[in-house]
Amino acid sequence: MAQHPPAPRPGARKPARLRPGAVIGITAPASPFEPEIFQAGLDVLRELGFEMVVPEGVFARLRYFAGADAERAAVFERVWLDDRVDAVMCARGGYGCLRMLPFLNYPAMAARPKPLIGYSDVTALLAAVGGRCGLVTFHGPLVTTLAHASERTLQSLRDVLLSSVPAIYSAEAGATVRAGKAAGIMCGGNLSTLAHLVGTPFMPDLRGGILFLEDRGEAPYRVDRMLSHLKAAGCLDGVRGLVLGSFEDCGTPSDICGIAADVLRDTEIPILAGLEAGHTDPNLTLPLGVEAVLDAGARTLRVDAGTCEP
Repeated sequence: MAQHPPAPRPGARKPARLRPGAVIGITAPASPFEPEIFQAGLDVLRELGFEMVVPEGVFARLRYFAGADAERAAVFERVWLDDRVDAVMCARGGYGCLRMLPFLNYPAMAARPKPLIGYSDVTALLAAVGGRCGLVTFHGPLVTTLAHASERTLQSLRDVLLSSVPAIYSAEAGATVRAGKAAGIMCGGNLSTLAHLVGTPFMPDLRGGILFLEDRGEAPYRVDRMLSHLKAAGCLDGVRGLVLGSFEDCGTPSDICGIAADVLRDTEIPILAGLEAGHTDPNLTLPLGVEAVLDAGARTLRVDAGTCEP
């Protein structure tokens, strides 16, 4: 198994924007999935104008994984290095991405930059690919979540991947936890997954970042514990702003806002809550590794440059 040095800061090298008819390679880096809902998700991608490459290996099952660690990594790498494939999308989250990270050939993947899309447990893969390959990655839907996705979810996915213009997100129904403006690199993802990356060589460097966090099914004290863990480990040092996405079944919105304000009470960073991204619908697609501007008072997040190259 290859050994790697600590991950560098997230890169800002943008993949080429997708065109109508682009080919999306499907991988299963974490848990197995139900074939019916997976097929329904593929149908949605076809309706959006994409073609797919679905390798046989994605249907493997081993306990609560979609195959053995090395096998999942091999399928992922094979799809990524396939010259027919323009982007890579994950079938499902669950659990398993962390275990396959040491098996990937990051230099080979970096030589073929392309968008990687997913969320939840896929946060570990987004962080590793973003850091080691120096690429922008995309916190967005999974194939199995597309089957019942709203038009806003689908439109956001299209807008981000098929466009080279700025992206603007508005949390109109959200809350300003602490007003203020900040500029930095978008980073983050699923809170519990990030917390489990602490101490590994795959933990992203969040300094200078606009940190996005979301989660599901965690009691408020666990959200507090994980955020406090990130702080105690020094991972939040230098973070310039915090954006809270969906925290479904994690207590009330006021619980989450109160936890964030309390844990970060010794900072003055702006905090915005209620962005529609994560374990929710709409699940807006967020680029990670690009410059962004947060205005918590106006409840807006703006990616100043296009998320993909023309």
